[in-house]
This record gives sequence, structure tokens and C-alpha cells, in this order.
Amino acid sequence: MTEQHWEVVDVVSGDIQAELLRGLLEAQGIPVMLSKEGAGHAFGLQVGPLSEIEILVPSPSKEEARQILDIYYAGGYTSAESSEKDGDKLDDELTNAKPD
Repeated sequence: MTEQHWEVVDVVSGDIQAELLRGLLEAQGIPVMLSKEGAGHAFGLQVGPLSEIEILVPSPSKEEARQILDIYYAGGYTSAESSEKDGDKLDDELTNAKPD
């Protein structure tokens, strides 16, 4: 059995942002794990260093995940009403993206 290696592609503050990004990446077919600080999660902290959540993806999906997150942070997704159009835009941008 081969053990899968996971890599951090982003660190966010709070469950809401982490779950939003998990949904975005999973919608593109990328598996996601969230790693939360134990004490912060136990106390329900949503701000500060103890609220940080790491977004992890399998190593082979790292570059694709980073491209998707770059598009998201650049405003590539604006509303639920345009999600189908944005999905097409994302597909086009990923297809035409140049490797770093």
C-alpha cells in the first residue's frame, strides 16, 4: 500500500473560509484535508494564530490547486449566479495556464 503525501497549499483563518476553499477545490476534483490547531478548534476560536487551518492536497494536485486558489483570490469567482460561467472560465484559465 502506497502512502499518499499531502502538501499545504494555503493557510486560512477560521472554519468558514477553510470549508469554502475545500468545496472549491473538491468541485474541481481535488481531494482536500483540513488541518486545524487542536486548542483553537476545541475553544472555537475564529481569529488569531490558533484559528489557522491548513488546506492540504495530494502532492500530484498541488500545482493545479494553487492555480485554482490564485484564480479565486484574484476575484475569479464573483457569485453563485455565475458559477457555471466561472467554472467554464476556470477550465479555460487552467487549460491556458503556463507552468511556473
